[in-house]
Amino acid sequence: MSATRYRRFLKLCEEWPRDETKKGRDLGMFLRQRVAAAFREGEDTQIADPEKCDQMYESLARINGNVYRQRFPRAQDTSFTGITKEECRMLLSENMQQSMDEEKKGLWKTLINRFSSKSPEGVPEKAPEK
Repeated sequence: MSATRYRRFLKLCEEWPRDETKKGRDLGMFLRQRVAAAFREGEDTQIADPEKCDQMYESLARINGNVYRQRFPRAQDTSFTGITKEECRMLLSENMQQSMDEEKKGLWKTLINRFSSKSPEGVPEKAPEK
């Protein structure tokens, strides 16, 4: 029976979409890693709790099959922030994450330079008057 479960999970992993813009943060990649870890011995893997395994598969299959999206259609294709699906995808992409990390580093360096600046004589500079 675990061979059947293993094949079902493999098929689900093949069907699950990949998002190349989220390297290392993609749900499909995470799912594939978890299935590989859970079924280390392939079809010969013994499942400790078969009912829980079947429930997990059914839940993932419903998510992948857009069951809830079809059951509960959205009135608009935006989130509560008002941004669209494509704008959200762009904001969560790897390129945007890298640029945000660079901005954080830039801000951090700016703050360090601002608070550690000293005059040439080794005496701290005066704070600007208000």
